[in-house]
Formats: sequence, structure tokens, C-alpha cells
Amino acid sequence: MPWQVTALKAAGVAVCVGLALIGDRRQLLLAGIAAVGFAVLAVRDLFAPVRLAVGDDGLVVAGLAGKERISWNDVDRIRVDSRRRYGLTTELLEIDAGEQIHLFSRFDLGESVFDVAETLMRLRP
Repeated sequence: MPWQVTALKAAGVAVCVGLALIGDRRQLLLAGIAAVGFAVLAVRDLFAPVRLAVGDDGLVVAGLAGKERISWNDVDRIRVDSRRRYGLTTELLEIDAGEQIHLFSRFDLGESVFDVAETLMRLRP
């Protein structure tokens, strides 16, 4: 993950805290919620910078709650979901593992979702 994205999230925390301090009660509430959201994302980036790892026996998905191992046998489908809305294109790597669906953006992976999907398909037995 690029360090600039984490720094931008930390700056979002600072801006929201500043807005909360100078505003009325509603602004305090909204800016406080936004600050907590930015803080959670920034902390996740610091403590789980590698969100997806590949091994011989399957995948390892990491997050704030810890790491989860997914066997290759449990992976039903790997695909890229690309959507265009309001002039912006959003691309997500979707890993369907039975009753779980894991979604990763370019920022979660540190690389193009298309490249990661291609690599996963090549490594998948």
C-alpha cells in the first residue's frame, strides 16, 4: 500500500477533528464519526499493510481482526468487478470462498487488481 494513502487518511483524521472542535453539536457529531472512520482505516493500514498473501495451500487474508487462511479448495471464484459511475471507474478483486466474499481494491493490494487476479488464477491449482 502506498504510504501516501495512509498519510492522506491520517490527514483526514486531523481535518475532521479540527472541524469537530470549531463546530456546533451536529458538526461535532458528523466530524467525529468521520474522524473515527478515517482513524480505523489508517490504523488498519499500519497494522495490516499486506491484506492478501498467497501460499501453496491457499490464501491468507489479513485485517484488523487478524488473519484468516482460505484453502484453495474453498475458493469458488476469482474475478475482477469493474464498474463505471459518475465518470469514475472502480475495480475490485472479488474472491468468492463459499459463504464469504472478500473484496480488495488497488489500494488494498498495492498493485493493479487485474494483475493480482491473473497471478492468482495462474497459481491456483
